[in-house]
Amino acid sequence: MDDILHMRRALRLAVRGRGCVSPNPIVGAVVVTGGRVVGEGWHRALGEPHAERRALEAAGRRARGGTLYVTLEPCPHTGRTPPCVDAILDAGIRRCVAAIRDPHPIVNGRGFRRLRAAGVRVEVGLCAAEARETLGGYWRSHTTGRPRVTLKLATSLDGRIAPRRGFARSGPGRWLTGAEARRAVHRMRADADAIVIGAGTARADDPHLTARGVRAARQPLRVVCDTRLSLPLRLRLFRSPLAKGTVVACGPAAPRRAERALRACGVNVWRLPLARDGVSPRALLRRLAREGRHEVMVEGGAELATSWLRAGVVDRLARFTAPRILGDGLPWSGPLGRPLAGRILEQRRVGGDAFELIALER
Repeated sequence: MDDILHMRRALRLAVRGRGCVSPNPIVGAVVVTGGRVVGEGWHRALGEPHAERRALEAAGRRARGGTLYVTLEPCPHTGRTPPCVDAILDAGIRRCVAAIRDPHPIVNGRGFRRLRAAGVRVEVGLCAAEARETLGGYWRSHTTGRPRVTLKLATSLDGRIAPRRGFARSGPGRWLTGAEARRAVHRMRADADAIVIGAGTARADDPHLTARGVRAARQPLRVVCDTRLSLPLRLRLFRSPLAKGTVVACGPAAPRRAERALRACGVNVWRLPLARDGVSPRALLRRLAREGRHEVMVEGGAELATSWLRAGVVDRLARFTAPRILGDGLPWSGPLGRPLAGRILEQRRVGGDAFELIALER
């Protein structure tokens, strides 16, 4: 029972690093000696000491002969920081309890083997399902080759995303959901590595796609799917300062002149294979994974949502529901060809709106 309590504490510590350490994983660690917690730590920022080193530094000499609880296999290699395995051995840890192995090819069991070879008792698998869920996109990227995808929705009670005539361009009438829900979306953006929208949304809303009004270690990559490179250069995403953090994903046959114009603005252009509804979601996700973008949020309209759901690449729905009925409005999804099942991970009230986080089943 104590093992579980200490590991769950490590998992709670790990999430404090969300949005701050990518492409590294979020990790938490707890050091226990003689039944007492003597050190805690989490990975706070990219390039700073990992969770294990922070916990061991906090414990100091009290770590000798103790147990280290860590949410992910300790690293055995030198990257931006020295190997955590070395710190564990130097501290005199006798037992290491890890939730899961690190699926990254440079680790993937090597850390455990080094610890065992040095006489440390290693136990793996405690709270494994919780740890995989906490790691989210990092785990998925290194086990499946693509990031975790969350489709964000703001809908009315009858499942509409906008009235047929659209919202006002400014003022309170512009938004379906309330201010607290919008702040929650900005926090989600701060935790994401990339945000994806379609050309229709880019043209209609001319968005910033930045995390505003919240603490953000860095802004997510902004990705616009525009098969034919038809969007005007006057959009905010294509002007300074947003252009340098924006990517346009297009098809192989998109005009070269349009690509040169975008690149001259500082926008990156990715030519990718096409699927049924435009740029292939799977090809785009593989490219994002190679770029170290493990958490992807889709904020596009009904067209993009439908195509990504059809492609079977959406892992979660994050839905904000306003207590309004629009009647003859625009539905958030088109025909999918088959029913999709899911399970509710979270439900809560956000200001005057409701929020649900739903995992889609495969």
